[in-house]
This record gives sequence, C-alpha cells and structure tokens, in this order.
Amino acid sequence: MANIVWHTKLRIHLDLNKDDLGHEEHSGLWDMIYGMDKMYAARGVPVAERDLQCGGVCRDAGVEAPMYLRLRANGRREAVHERREDEERHVVPVSDEHKAYQERILRAAVEGGFHGDSEVRTRVGRSWIQTDTLVEGADGLRIGWEVQLSSAGTDGPRSVRARAGKAEKNGITPAWHTDRADYARRNDTQWTRSDNLPAYVIAKTGDLRVVSGFRALDFWRCDTRALYPCPDGVRRCGRFHATPKPRDVLFDDLVRRTAAGTIVPVQFRVGGTTHRFWVTDTDRDRLEDLRSDDTQLPPIEEPDTPAHASRNRPTCKPSHAAPKAPASVPELPAARVPAQHAPPPAETAPVQPVTGPQPGPRPTLHPSGLPDELVALQQAADDAHLQLHQLDDHEERDRQRRVWLDAAEAVQAAVTRHARSQGLNRYEVEKRLRQVVRHPEAQPGRLL
Repeated sequence: MANIVWHTKLRIHLDLNKDDLGHEEHSGLWDMIYGMDKMYAARGVPVAERDLQCGGVCRDAGVEAPMYLRLRANGRREAVHERREDEERHVVPVSDEHKAYQERILRAAVEGGFHGDSEVRTRVGRSWIQTDTLVEGADGLRIGWEVQLSSAGTDGPRSVRARAGKAEKNGITPAWHTDRADYARRNDTQWTRSDNLPAYVIAKTGDLRVVSGFRALDFWRCDTRALYPCPDGVRRCGRFHATPKPRDVLFDDLVRRTAAGTIVPVQFRVGGTTHRFWVTDTDRDRLEDLRSDDTQLPPIEEPDTPAHASRNRPTCKPSHAAPKAPASVPELPAARVPAQHAPPPAETAPVQPVTGPQPGPRPTLHPSGLPDELVALQQAADDAHLQLHQLDDHEERDRQRRVWLDAAEAVQAAVTRHARSQGLNRYEVEKRLRQVVRHPEAQPGRLL
C-alpha cells in the first residue's frame, strides 16, 4: 500500500493523507476519483487500465506500478498495489544493526534463563501483532521488543501508541528501543535509547549502555528544606512527592530484568503530559504507595547524616589536664593539708569503663537472612494498609490510617537500626525486606 498516487489522465499526484488530496482548488476530488475506480471495478476493467499508479517509491525508481483504491470501514483511504513485487519495493530491508539488536536481545534473555524468538506473529482476533523480538519472562511476562533505528525514516514510526496499546491489551509489555534522540523524547510508549553504533559493536558481548529511558525515583517531603518546587503549584504543601531522575543501565541487564519483572514500565504525569519510562519494581511499589491514599508515607531517615548538625564550633573543649583553682580561693600551705591515706586495695577495685554497647541476645533470623522482627513489622504494616483500602466509613478510615502510619514508622525505624548495626545500605535492606514479604515465592536463598 502507498499514500501517494499518480493519476495518469489528470497528470497530478494525489496525497491520500490529506482530505483534499493535496488539491484544495478541486472540491470533491476524492469522491470523483474513488467513484470512477469503483465503476471500473464493477465493469471488470483491469487495474493496469484504471489511470492510477504508485506515485512514490515505484515512480521514483522508474517503475509503472498499477494501483486501485480502497476505503476502510473506519474511513481510512488506501491505495493498493496490483502486484506483490511492487508492494515489497516499499518495505525497508532490515539493517545489520537491527539484526544485531535482535540477536543481542535473544542472547541476553537466554543468559538470564528466559526464552525468546524474533519476528513473532501473534493472532489477535481477525488480525495479527508482529513483534521484532518476543521474550517469555517470569510468571507469564511477555516483553515485546521493537527496534527503531536511524534507518526508520525522518518522520519516525507511525501509530506507535496504537501498536503499543494493542500489545498491552493482549498481554505483551511493549519495549521500544532506538538510537535517535528525537524518538526517545516521544511519550507514546516506554522508549529506551543507546548511542548510534555499528552492527559489529552491537553484536559484541561487551557492555552496551542505555543512556535514556530508565529513571530512578527520588521521594521527598514538600517542606522548606525541599530541593524541588511543589508539583501542585503551591508554596509548600507538606506532602510527599516523587521526582524521576535519569539513570544509565546496561542493555543486557535491561533485557534480563524486564523479563524477570524487576524493571517495570510506569506512567508519570507532569502537568498535562504523561511521561512513560522504566523504573525498578521497588520504585514502582513506592510510587503506588504514594498514590494509593490521600495520606503519604512517613519520611525515610538518612542513616549517615545527623538529624540536627550545628555549623558552629563547639562551645566547650574537654581537656585531660588538671583544672586550675579559682583565683579567689587562696592556696593552702602544704603543711596544713592533711596527708591522704590510700584506701585498702580490696575497697578500690578499679571499675572497667564501658567502651561500647554491650552485646545482647542474637536476634532470630528469617530464612531470607533478615531478622524475624523486621519481617513481622513489614507484614503488619502491609496488613494495616490493606485493611485501609477495605474500609468505606470515613471515621474508620481515619483510625486505620493512623494505625498504618504508626506501623510504617516502626518499619522505617527498625530498618534504619538494622542497617546501622550491620553496616549495610539502608535502601538495599528496605528493598530486600519488601521483596521477602510481598513476593515470598520468588525469593532465592539468603542474601543478607
């Protein structure tokens, strides 16, 4: 099919993308030409004798390619080639870079323990979905990779949102990858971008970095200490917000982690624009918690930063030297000072100074390696949050909301204490804890 038609009798080009076919001076041009073509068809006139030829690629190549017109039920106008070889002339051949990406996606999927295939056609009702590379992930996940490189044309791929939406409705998570910055800035689906590289570099097993399309969410309280302006347009609302920040990720890791479900697509609305990108499942869960109710999560303490650090110098400097006597008190003569007798040794047993916290009883551990106390607190907080969504009465919701906030604060404090005592990264501990509690069936062995 093509959208530019050459009319051999009228000697004009017809652009089917335009209502007036590109000739506003001729009203009703489409109705006249389409009606004439239908009359030719009804009388059995061959397509080659209907005055219509391909006016785009075929004409540029010096080929006379007969065409006929078709009107879809949705009102879309189409010009169809009579011969298949003329239609194939419009198909852009798959580049070596495109093939290299397909091979790399399959290799990365296999290395992660997943299965995939290229050029997969999936039946959808009376039509098909054509996917460049389809990866079968964990728990029934299906990631449909579409590669659009610089050879795709200056206008870029059309109907991306429609194709991505059709894939989502049929259980395929769309993942579009490109090497063009203008494609990556589009918000019609979750685009990722790498640098423009030759095929032999893409095919190598070395690192291939994704420089756009993956974000880390920064969660912050909207108060006077916040670094970002309030997204609601007020001075300071006191609520919690999330701000996406670009992060690099390796392409092979992206393929494997999307199949495993640890990197997931999200939609993030800023003003009147909906941005689509990839984040970790932990950030997605925290974002859903943030959006789930009108009350936000309690603040997360920073383990390595004092809560209230003074910028002033200390006002006192303890010294080990003996303190001087006040000037107003005269010194006593040595003769008048009574001699001090040393106490018996049995009564002066030195007390050993306490140099640090005394070891207490060792906490019991969950099979994941986390303390049972942490797992129990997180389960209690999740249960309280679930109960909150099941209540309809306003007063009951207020009471349950306070219960949830108290439970969430207890989890945050316990995670901070555990991370400090063990010298661990606090956010990694929190991530591991949520995975253990919310996805116990997918947990490997002990990690902490």
